[in-house]
Amino acid sequence: MDITGNELDYISEETEVFTIVTHLIRQKKVVCGLAIIVVQIALERYYSRHESRFTEPNPFQEQIDNINRLVRRSDVTCLEQLRMDRNCFMRLCNLIETVGGLSHSRSVCLEEKVAMFLYTIAHYHKNRVVKHHFFRSGQTVSRHFNDVLRAVIRLQGQLLVKPEPITQACTDDRWKIFQVTFEIEYNCLGALDGTYIDVRVGPSVRPRYRNRKRELAINVLGVCNTDMNIIYVLSGWEGSAADSRILRDAITRTNGLKIPTGLYYLVDAGYTNAEGFLAPYRGKRYHLKEWDGPAPQDHEEYFNMKHAQARNVIERTFGLLKIRWAILRSYSFFPIRTQSRIVTACCLVHNHIRKEMSIVPHEHELDNLEEEDHDDDYIDTVETSGQWIDWRDAFAQHIYQEWQERRGHGGN
Repeated sequence: MDITGNELDYISEETEVFTIVTHLIRQKKVVCGLAIIVVQIALERYYSRHESRFTEPNPFQEQIDNINRLVRRSDVTCLEQLRMDRNCFMRLCNLIETVGGLSHSRSVCLEEKVAMFLYTIAHYHKNRVVKHHFFRSGQTVSRHFNDVLRAVIRLQGQLLVKPEPITQACTDDRWKIFQVTFEIEYNCLGALDGTYIDVRVGPSVRPRYRNRKRELAINVLGVCNTDMNIIYVLSGWEGSAADSRILRDAITRTNGLKIPTGLYYLVDAGYTNAEGFLAPYRGKRYHLKEWDGPAPQDHEEYFNMKHAQARNVIERTFGLLKIRWAILRSYSFFPIRTQSRIVTACCLVHNHIRKEMSIVPHEHELDNLEEEDHDDDYIDTVETSGQWIDWRDAFAQHIYQEWQERRGHGGN
């Protein structure tokens, strides 16, 4: 078959195009190959300069392993070291972050900050011991302790329990007797009392902090409900301050202790029997250890016995706080203002533990708790009234007659 001149020109054009395309492809391959070589050389230089970043271990690996051992592996370890189980701990961390406003920092996670705080108040080790335990510097431990302390104080609105009167559904024999429905109706909210926390202060202010036992301490007012949950705490008054003065300060503060009309707290004989504060009869048997002998002989003794059985809840609450938090049992090396905040923080975390844990640790240790000694000096806390005194007498006679009827002696 013969090829014409036009066909020959067309074939020549196709051959020329193919040659050009082949040349361009070869050039692109060369360029891509050169690019790959350049990238490879650049990566090799980068890795050679920053090799330590990829070969050296995490500088905080010890701290990470330690916090994992404390709060992520075992409830037993968490309870022993931090006084709460893992679930309770994580919920506390969440509260501190969302409400307290504290979060992770560049080199310390929030869980480790909270763990250092709880470990310190639970065991009251010195800074040098805590820094060794957590593989941190003393400055880091101190800074984060104070950060967590401030954050916990901000949780008062969430962790302090709202007072609720005793209802007719109450089955606790110690408290249901104070659910009163005769004559003028008054109802009980719980109990209050004061306790001493030992401190260290300078020589110039020691007389102000020396209490009646000649010890240096601050006087703490605590209020709790029937379930040993803290309702209110006022910390910071000097040990020499009278309970009446502290209570007066508490009820006159803007955000202080509020007692609605018709409700009251049980108080010991060191306080005045006045509206809002139901005290026992003076000069009669009162403390629980005094009731191992004969049965009550009159309505005043019977009232005192029932009063002591119920009011003992505040003694047990103070006892549980001091068992759980060693920092409340020892002389403090913190400044007075910080120590006062620590007392409040211990009460708040105490409430959190009772809320989140079905079995409260250390409560069994209260069985051998001895009552604190109280002076019988009359303290003019608030203004008393004849109506309140008459109501207490009527109430005491009412419950005494009911008790006699149950024993088969009949009423008077």
